[in-house]
Amino acid sequence: MNEYIISGIQQVGIGVEDFRTAWKYYINVFGMDVKILEDDAIAEIMLPYTGNKSHKRHASIAINMQGGSGFEIWQYSERTPQKIGFQLQVADLGICAVKIKSRNVQQTFAELSARKDVRILGGLSKYIDGTETFYLQDPFDNIFQIVHDPSIFREEHRSSGGPVGAIVGVTDIDRTLPLYQEILGYDQILSDTTGTFEDLAGLPSGNQRFRRVLLTHSKPRQGSFSHLFGQSSIEIIQALERKPCKIYQGRFWGDPGFIQICFDVRNMESLKKKCESMGYPFTVDSSVKHNEANTFDMGEASGHFTYIEDRDGTLIEFVETHKIPLVKKLGLYLNLRNMNPEKPLKDWILKALRFGRVKAYDL
Repeated sequence: MNEYIISGIQQVGIGVEDFRTAWKYYINVFGMDVKILEDDAIAEIMLPYTGNKSHKRHASIAINMQGGSGFEIWQYSERTPQKIGFQLQVADLGICAVKIKSRNVQQTFAELSARKDVRILGGLSKYIDGTETFYLQDPFDNIFQIVHDPSIFREEHRSSGGPVGAIVGVTDIDRTLPLYQEILGYDQILSDTTGTFEDLAGLPSGNQRFRRVLLTHSKPRQGSFSHLFGQSSIEIIQALERKPCKIYQGRFWGDPGFIQICFDVRNMESLKKKCESMGYPFTVDSSVKHNEANTFDMGEASGHFTYIEDRDGTLIEFVETHKIPLVKKLGLYLNLRNMNPEKPLKDWILKALRFGRVKAYDL
């Protein structure tokens, strides 16, 4: 295989102050109740983003079996996480919001509006692609956008599923587009609009003027987990009336907020060459500490991970997964290194991940 493959968004990293409180919330509100892995170890490779010092952290990746990507819930174990020192505004530099899929946006709006632990920002409105949408803020000040997506990986009788994209604030859309279009494969523009927008009105500074470009991929993703991850989209947004702030300015990777967008890939070496040719070299590469199998141990899973930055410093992670637990209680693991990288795993295999389900009250 000469070309790299992106199977989809694997997870979005969320830095938190209290790991178990946050995960309970994401189970109760978003149904992120299937544990893929959990690890409590030292993050020794992320030195460029942790003050050149290794820090212990506790992290877990959890998914919703109705489809979409996962949350990587992440907390420093021996360092006090540093919260953002200002109110995040629309189009600040970094991941401003994470998109959550819903087959019935009106139903999800009704369900979440009735919850006391959910703060709805604004109301139901039209998104820039013409579908219904709304925004909410969790108790940890993270903003989520509920978007229409009728696809279901496994029926669990919920109106919503997992993450299917993000809104990323940038200083210059035209300068940023090649990264998303040519490296990440978001080659289809669904909307490119400048003005003021009804759907942003309930967000901080949302009544100002912006340029917004909504991207998706014109072809279905390939690879082992592509059926689970499904279709995704990225909105790139640029503020036109103010100078945006950098969300992680002066803070570490893993501090509270949306840390990174992570893509599941195969053929990391080919991807590295592509990134370098376009001026996006790997800033972190786990292979610098690899063993003979070129794999990095992540507790219950293993793989090869790397990072790049967009033009404004937003972190994008790539993971080439080698092994994950399928049914941990039975000692069953998926070894992906010997599988055809272009073919999706059988749905019945991926649906066995549900046996890793956890209950919020057990955390």
